[in-house]
Amino acid sequence: MGRKVLKYLLEKEFKQNLRNPIMLPLIIVLPLIQLVVLPFAATYEIRNVEMVIVDNDHSAFSRDLEQKIASSGYFKTRYHAPTYQEAVSYIENGDAGVILEIRSSQVFLSVDAVDGTQASIVEAYLNGIIQDYAARTLQEKQPTRIQTTAQMRFNPFLDYQTYMVPGILAMLLTLVGGILAALNISGERELGTLEQINVSPVRKSDYLLGKLIPFWIMGLLITLIGLGIAWLLYGLTPRGSLPTLLLFATIYNIGFTGFGLFLSSVSKSQQQAMFVAFFFLLIFFLMGGLFTPVSSMPHWAQYIVYLNPTWYLIDAMRLIILKGSGFAQLLDQFYAILSFAVFFNFLALITFRKTAK
Repeated sequence: MGRKVLKYLLEKEFKQNLRNPIMLPLIIVLPLIQLVVLPFAATYEIRNVEMVIVDNDHSAFSRDLEQKIASSGYFKTRYHAPTYQEAVSYIENGDAGVILEIRSSQVFLSVDAVDGTQASIVEAYLNGIIQDYAARTLQEKQPTRIQTTAQMRFNPFLDYQTYMVPGILAMLLTLVGGILAALNISGERELGTLEQINVSPVRKSDYLLGKLIPFWIMGLLITLIGLGIAWLLYGLTPRGSLPTLLLFATIYNIGFTGFGLFLSSVSKSQQQAMFVAFFFLLIFFLMGGLFTPVSSMPHWAQYIVYLNPTWYLIDAMRLIILKGSGFAQLLDQFYAILSFAVFFNFLALITFRKTAK
């Protein structure tokens, strides 16, 4: 009896999803747009920063330094001002983002810090260029100077797209489980079909499984499509085991589908479920290490991150895809994601009200 009921419930869910004109395009278009747009848009790389140069030295040193900065590709040095006070007007008017003032062998920087992140990156870029120029100048006088060579492991070209793609895959799974599942039961409540289920002999566990399984399959399809897009666009393939990656993605998807159904069960309307889901998803994304490294967060925020399942999946995805870590190296992430999956689905089970007969 239980298997037949579950079979009919699954058939009902798949028919509803296939008849939904938004669902199928969402499965294909969502990962395509996210993986094509976000890795290029969500980057901390700064280029073409307008610079004002105040050259008080007028020497070969200042001209060579200006040429080196311009050739880096990060700065445009088309503005020149005779005094620092005049150069400040370029920043105040929004025409430039940094002032470089050269006084004999001294260099002074003045950076527009309205955007603090950009300002710190610009300052780091300029410091690196100036230090490299100074080292090369010194090396010409002292040929025996020791040189240091750095080797970048797992991402040798420091490609930001390579770093972002695993995190975006985790974000896609979060959206599927958190948003679509959150709208499901609340949508049936608004349509009145939930009342028909309530007066039927369908068990609560069968009904919830009928809701969960289609989203699990949907999440697996999105993961595979996303991996295919990452390979086609960026040549990125998992260095680690693909079954291990799919195991983490599946357990996480099970957990967040339970989270979505929990929100749907306690919400009285789709609008309410949507607002609550967005509230939590913003926290999960912003404190999940997708855009900001967890080590850069305040200590109190880092403790909160330990309660964020998205952080564990993003970390596991990056370690599997970029570093090639195996299951034995990911036990902490596995147990954390599994615990969240059990917890969220338990919440969904106890909060869903179904009067069985």
